[in-house]
Amino acid sequence: MTRPAFPAFEPPIAAKRPLQDTRHGITRIDDYAWLRAENWQEVFKDTALLDPEIRAHLEAENAYQEQMLADGKELRETLFAEMKGRIKEDDSSVPMRDGPFAYGTGFREGGEQPRYFRTPRDGGDEEVLLDGDREAEGKAYFRIGGVDHSSDHRRLLWGADDKGSEFYTLRVRDIASGEDLADRVVDTGGGGVWDAANEGFFYTALDPNHRPSKVFYHRLGDNGPDRLVYEETDPGFFMSVGGTRLNDHILIAINDHETTEYRMLPANDPTAEPKVVAARETGLQYDLEEGGDVFYVLTNADGAKDFKIMVAPASDPSRDNWREIVPHEPGRLILSIMAFSDFLIRLERKDGLPSIVVRERATGVEHTIAFDEEAYSLGLAGALEYDTEIFRFSYSSMTTPGQVFDYNMRTRTRTLLKTQEVPSGHDPDDYVTRRLMAPAPDGELVPVSVLYRHDLKLDGNAPCLLYGYGAYGIAIPASFNTNCLSLVDRGFVYAIAHIRGGKDKGFGWYEDGKKERKPNTFNDFVAAADHLAAEGYTRHDRIVAQGGSAGGMLMGAVANMAPEKFGAIIAEVPFVDVLNTMLDATLPLTPPEWPEWGNPIESEADYRLIASYSPYDNVGPQDYPPILAVAGLTDPRVTYWEPAKWVAKLREQKTGDNPVLFKINLDAGHAGASGRFSRLEEIAYNYAFAIRVAGDASSSEQEPS
Repeated sequence: MTRPAFPAFEPPIAAKRPLQDTRHGITRIDDYAWLRAENWQEVFKDTALLDPEIRAHLEAENAYQEQMLADGKELRETLFAEMKGRIKEDDSSVPMRDGPFAYGTGFREGGEQPRYFRTPRDGGDEEVLLDGDREAEGKAYFRIGGVDHSSDHRRLLWGADDKGSEFYTLRVRDIASGEDLADRVVDTGGGGVWDAANEGFFYTALDPNHRPSKVFYHRLGDNGPDRLVYEETDPGFFMSVGGTRLNDHILIAINDHETTEYRMLPANDPTAEPKVVAARETGLQYDLEEGGDVFYVLTNADGAKDFKIMVAPASDPSRDNWREIVPHEPGRLILSIMAFSDFLIRLERKDGLPSIVVRERATGVEHTIAFDEEAYSLGLAGALEYDTEIFRFSYSSMTTPGQVFDYNMRTRTRTLLKTQEVPSGHDPDDYVTRRLMAPAPDGELVPVSVLYRHDLKLDGNAPCLLYGYGAYGIAIPASFNTNCLSLVDRGFVYAIAHIRGGKDKGFGWYEDGKKERKPNTFNDFVAAADHLAAEGYTRHDRIVAQGGSAGGMLMGAVANMAPEKFGAIIAEVPFVDVLNTMLDATLPLTPPEWPEWGNPIESEADYRLIASYSPYDNVGPQDYPPILAVAGLTDPRVTYWEPAKWVAKLREQKTGDNPVLFKINLDAGHAGASGRFSRLEEIAYNYAFAIRVAGDASSSEQEPS
């Protein structure tokens, strides 16, 4: 295939200012370290404080990519219109019952932001509690965080971020008047939880390095300092605070990527000191679910790699009192549990597919909710109430639009409440979804979910977008995605590689893609590309690889390892400067990430391992495919300078004429644009790039070059 010509504009060339760093007797030179703003903490809160020289360089990058892709404007507009046409603009969720009301979310036609509403329990007129569009007026960025109504249904606790930096401000709305109270808490993690009497709320506060280091209690109307409930002094741990369905307990969850500790206090006594449930022990993970007079414990204790379920008295759920009720079964990963008055439900995954199991608490009798498709996705919405026989779940597949069901646990019947509407039309019979197994170099079989039109000629010439993530144990579901239909309808094969580093095939699948086994993630992705080409779905020069965040690291790694295997790379908020980031303990996520990647500060072995694959450190003189990097200036998870430095080094080192483009949103963070339609514009931008470099159905009959 002959690659499409790009305009001959000159890209920005970043100045080289060598910075030397020596660790473990190993010296590295970083020519582009100056792109990291020294005052990054302040920039997250006020982008006007960014160094003018750095801003000028980022603006030059934006101007360059606009020049290079200017002739794709019409295609981008077409793609955006298609994607928007598949969205029911005034869509709403099915309200969920809680006492005298049912609570839901929705959008108005043309609206960018969600609105939160309630109706009488059994239906009736909607009462709007929070209008996201109104709150977002005049703001370049706006995202609502947690929203929680009080148990007396009089107030709404809600958080919002207007910078993209994920520093949320909490407010309390009086529902009757529609006005916010004077109570206002800044620099929080995004949400909070009410005490039992609805007199105040608990929340996490972020320190200057964007870490949730303290839990506070705020009493409504109190102008004095909030009560410090708990402070976590170890920067290597994340922390969050939540409640239980019965509103009996406040739970403080403290964890890194391999260890958990819970502390709890009575929801009716905000002055109580939180008590440890099971002290942190490296490698021990557990989650708590209240079940009236007991707590259910989902844990990997005692070698239960794929987790088991224990039960303990609510009066003392310490580890000595844990008693097993659902044993560990290797290869069956229990993902989550929910308890109700008479039933316990669990979401589990086996052989790469999820299932929902319902257990009668009194008898231990279990049944599984069955589904028919070859590959699909499930989600547990549960219920807001505890004393109920009905819970809610969602279902979709790559061909089946999302469906929402209420399920009666006693009668074992399901009621379809809603099917995702596609206003522009969708016929599942027009598409085929497959689950392939790609052989990795070490003999493991990597699941690959594939979607394409039923009339596509599988002669090895179709363009393909291959998506991958592979980190933190996150499994990528084979769910319905209206956006990718814009590619599939143009003759693309859309594929998801369920590579190691996720939990798609159990907890062991995750362990085999972290720390010293991290290279398996990259090898699996290349193996997926090889298999798709070998099986006649596509060919290497028509595969566009896409991944974001840790999946962006994947993109950088495979670009270095096997650039000839891909026709292009799309790296969104890419974590590509791995070694430098893991060496900087001041960055928001670095200490909590050491269990995932290793600690190169303390360990020479970890240093050498990360250095062996860190994309920025391994850029070399080779012919890279066209690369598009996308980032946000106020991103606290993957800081903007990682892709900025990576792009600069790629331009310096690469051979050949393929462009390296960098698009940075100067008004957003990790999640990109906050509005639902502005986010579609970003997706359309990426897809237009994919179509440009890989072609569409009109060129799929070309002979291989």
